[in-house]
Amino acid sequence: MKVKSKSKKINKAWLNDHVTDPWVQLAHREGYRARAAYKLKEIDESLGLVRPGQVVVDLGSTPGAWSQYLRRRLSPAGAAVGELNGAIIAVDLLPMEPIEGVQFLQGDFRDEDVLARVEAAMEGRKADLVVSDMAPNLSGIASADAARITHLIELATEFAKQHLRPEGVLVAKVFHGGGYDEQVRLFKSIFKVVKPIKPKASRDRSSETFLVGIGLKGA
Repeated sequence: MKVKSKSKKINKAWLNDHVTDPWVQLAHREGYRARAAYKLKEIDESLGLVRPGQVVVDLGSTPGAWSQYLRRRLSPAGAAVGELNGAIIAVDLLPMEPIEGVQFLQGDFRDEDVLARVEAAMEGRKADLVVSDMAPNLSGIASADAARITHLIELATEFAKQHLRPEGVLVAKVFHGGGYDEQVRLFKSIFKVVKPIKPKASRDRSSETFLVGIGLKGA
């Protein structure tokens, strides 16, 4: 019973933090599905990554906040609907509610048929920008979690190597802790410039940060 009571307290505390979170409230007011939109917004505004006419691939897109932000940035009027100057292809294992102008493909992009569908949606073009907010289900076992996170980073970087323009950019979520240095080394082995960014919209107690890789080496 004590364990159950403690669990209820933790859930209540999380729910209270979530409801009163200013980023959650802002997302609700501005029509974003999650506070994560402001993480990408800050990264974009810091580095000027998203520009009209781009081809963008959103890996691990559900629930769609990053795709929503990208869609507004590629709209001449900054609108959530209407004209779109560019292409956004979103991929996730989980379903995602439609976003006007965003091509969503449900499935695992490691599967040949899903990857073929992504490439068909790209219509023979290379991506200007690949973004990945993918995160594994964490077990609490440090070594296992580090391996899972590193695996997702390897998947994102491998996709980027194959599908980015030479001057293209990859933004990927990582976590400080075991495996972080290895993930940074992997980025540095692939990209000419690597920048770590911890957006203000990331919770202070969260170990998440984002690596931005700019320009493929040897391309």
